[in-house]
Amino acid sequence: MAQAWKCSGLRWAADGPVLAWDGGRRSALTWGKRVAFGVAEGGARTCVGARGHPCPARAAVSGRSTGARCEECGRLDRAHSVAADTLTDDPRPYRVYLAWFGPGMVKVGITAEERGSARLLEQGAVCFSWLVTGPLMAARRTEELLRAALGVPDRIPYVDKRAVRAELPASEGERAAEIRDLHARATALGGWPESLAPAPYRSVDHVRAFGLAELPAAVGAVGELVAGGAVSGRLVAAAGPDLHLETAGGVVVLDTRLMRGWELVPAGGGEGGGEVTVPVREFRRAVGVQDGLF
Repeated sequence: MAQAWKCSGLRWAADGPVLAWDGGRRSALTWGKRVAFGVAEGGARTCVGARGHPCPARAAVSGRSTGARCEECGRLDRAHSVAADTLTDDPRPYRVYLAWFGPGMVKVGITAEERGSARLLEQGAVCFSWLVTGPLMAARRTEELLRAALGVPDRIPYVDKRAVRAELPASEGERAAEIRDLHARATALGGWPESLAPAPYRSVDHVRAFGLAELPAAVGAVGELVAGGAVSGRLVAAAGPDLHLETAGGVVVLDTRLMRGWELVPAGGGEGGGEVTVPVREFRRAVGVQDGLF
């Protein structure tokens, strides 16, 4: 029987996306690489635990869950989290950013200054600009101010991000236009706390980092993994947690968060088109090729 591996998620390194595995193994992902894996026969998806601790109950979790945690471990994970707004005493400086994911999709968010642009890569931001830097709670109030005063959301659904990746404007200037305008409007609000240091507008573009130039339109996205199923294809792009794989039926998107909690085994990739034998949700706006799987 082939050795089984457990995926711990997609990471973004300085030179591109890396798939991490429990135990420390890492697999660098490059454009054109054939990726293939199967889900162990007769297996079940189990909770990945929280904050470095395994789930004491080894609870079963839904194949469609991107969190891959049971209810109890999910609560524990959110109990001391900036994202869940349950951490208020972090002394590190935080940055407020404006991120763009496609036409009409701009959001405001915060990230620890020491993380650099990692958070933006993890979310699949096509381009972004910093706005201000300061203490956590001041940064959080700024985020809330922009939501209230300018109607800027703090979340963009992944289904919306995926739908437009193959239809992005060709030039960096066009892609940055909305955050350039929003940065100016936010700055014009004035009255910023003295603890916040403003950042000049400067757009950082991730189209090349994600491999999105001339990306074929996706025909669907993996809905869940299932025991005995398999995924294989040629990697054409990656953004946030998503891998875009070219398969025999087109490009299919795989959210790598769906891989966590499963025992995965090697699968033959072959020399021809890739194959997906797990449930795939078809995109209504699909044009031509299907979005990639891992």
